Amino acid sequence: MVVEAAKQATLLVFLFCSYNFKQYFHGNVLLVLYLFHTCFTIQLLLAVAAIPAQLLLPGAKLEPQFKAPLRATSLQDFWGHRWNLRVSDTLRSTIYDPVKTISTRIIGRRWASYPAVMATFVISGLMHELIYYHIIREYPTWEVTWFFVLQGLFVDLEIFLKKKLVATGKFKLHQTISGPLALANIALTAACLSYTQLLRNGADEKIINEFNECVRFLVGAAQVL
Repeated sequence: MVVEAAKQATLLVFLFCSYNFKQYFHGNVLLVLYLFHTCFTIQLLLAVAAIPAQLLLPGAKLEPQFKAPLRATSLQDFWGHRWNLRVSDTLRSTIYDPVKTISTRIIGRRWASYPAVMATFVISGLMHELIYYHIIREYPTWEVTWFFVLQGLFVDLEIFLKKKLVATGKFKLHQTISGPLALANIALTAACLSYTQLLRNGADEKIINEFNECVRFLVGAAQVL
């Protein structure tokens, strides 16, 4: 976990350094960088949080928080098996499974997974909306929630198409095509919805300025020593 944290921290430093030249970047390029920034930050925070457990339990093997999300072969694979696995497991046991059980009794096993997926993404969206509120301290405008609602709809559509086409052998996209399409879907919807609240309130500028101030402080402290 220490190595993982160091790797993510190094990548973040490179990103922050690149932000000093952001005026030369196209807006879409900057959004892609912010997407990677989010990935690296979450992985860094979770890796740092796992370090005390690793030190206290040196013989224990901790489960990974992420499983190569950029290698996802579909939206279902990305959200369910690769991205932020502990949160996925928590939402699966607290939201998805109970809703699926109830839905099975009402609409049958065949359709039960669809409302379960949708409910899971709605709850996740509301959780992220709360996180955003604590970051920007502004009244929610619900773009973040809509991002997860859309992702829930896309995952449901993907499940439906898999059952109708892939399972019956009628049609199947190769992973080299379905994977990039899934990642492009996430990147596009995130750029249009997930980051708009942060950009509108200048949260990105504040984070960049805080990093630069931190660097200046460390440089000054090093010179004194």
